[in-house]
Amino acid sequence: MRQRRRVRVAAMNAPAPADATPAAPLRLLIVDDQPIIRRGLALMLGAEPGITVVGQAGDGQEALDLALALAPDVVLMDLQMPRLGGVAAIRRLTAQLPQTHVVVLTTFDDDELVFEAIQAGAHAYLLKDAAEEDVLETVRAVHRGESRLSPTVARKLLQQFRLLATGWTAPPGEAPPPAHDEGRTEASDEPLSEKEARVLGLLADGLSNKEIAARVFLAEGTVKNYVSRIMEKLHARNRTELAVKSAARRG
Repeated sequence: MRQRRRVRVAAMNAPAPADATPAAPLRLLIVDDQPIIRRGLALMLGAEPGITVVGQAGDGQEALDLALALAPDVVLMDLQMPRLGGVAAIRRLTAQLPQTHVVVLTTFDDDELVFEAIQAGAHAYLLKDAAEEDVLETVRAVHRGESRLSPTVARKLLQQFRLLATGWTAPPGEAPPPAHDEGRTEASDEPLSEKEARVLGLLADGLSNKEIAARVFLAEGTVKNYVSRIMEKLHARNRTELAVKSAARRG
């Protein structure tokens, strides 16, 4: 009896198995042709917990070479660069490293450039006047598999989708036709329920399914079903298109 009690006490005091290992740091590659911006971003983001800046590149070709050598989780990339531009670099990088996500950080918000960057595979598009916390949160959100577009960029992207869908091409010097009322759905669209609209808004803010579930007090699986239903109603193929359409609905 005494021996059995000793065994039980020993088992209770035994250390717990070390199965909860710390998450690996986010590996970040920074690409910008201006050294002062590149180094400033490296200092700012590298000082954040859970982020390791694994490399810096000054043009698209160097970015591609470093990415292939280092396999970063996220690449923060400018677009207008020498040797190989950002759009071409994004296209090659995402084709060869599909697990690496790209965040565009640029001064240019030209409609065509925005569309080309997203089409090439960028997961987020920020302008360089973005707040530091926005850059940081976007990098982390993209690493979680989310997409981020500012409302301004989202509207430009949606306009490009509309022009492609209608096959309209602007004559030289003529502006695109005015967009339809972005607060409405198309006539063929089934209206969203109040709960679906809430889920869509949170999704557009960059929240994951798990985070949305906590906000609206639903199971994560239920949120996934909501997202699928919203994609069907709004004729979106992925979360990025949903974010675009949500930004347009907000006006």
